[in-house]
Amino acid sequence: MSVKVTARGRMADPVEGGEMVDFSDTPSPDFFKLKIQLLDEGSFRHLLADTGNLQIKIRCYASGGGENAMHAHHGQDHSFIVLMGRARFFRPHGEERLLERNEGIMLPSGCYYCFENAGDEPLVVLRIESITRDESDGSIRLGLHGQQINPHAPENNREKPVRFREGAFYE
Repeated sequence: MSVKVTARGRMADPVEGGEMVDFSDTPSPDFFKLKIQLLDEGSFRHLLADTGNLQIKIRCYASGGGENAMHAHHGQDHSFIVLMGRARFFRPHGEERLLERNEGIMLPSGCYYCFENAGDEPLVVLRIESITRDESDGSIRLGLHGQQINPHAPENNREKPVRFREGAFYE
């Protein structure tokens, strides 16, 4: 099999036998831009792309915000990448790690953590999550005693109303 190069780019083109793929039956890509309005209070998320198995979100947390209740997502691997600001991640036995711009953390299914905005300005993170094979609901948060935690419960620091910073965006 050889590849034919056209003015529009590379396209697989079998030279010997076989039929060309019917591209009308294949998925199309999703394109997105990393942009979110900055906050003076609360937290906000924007879903950028979703395949059903993989989601990409951009999130903004005002100063003092974060996800402060120690929890884990079972059935979901996910990662945070700091785009703006600083985040301090905590683990159950007191371990902590400060992440700055262009640094990230990978959290496998069942990994307990919490984090806070470690700066005075908004924290913007890219959150990438994938569903693992155990088929449980990855959006469910479980606390240190196996109890389900409401993401908007006061101990998760989400009770504050969202107040957007007028005309200010991360992009």
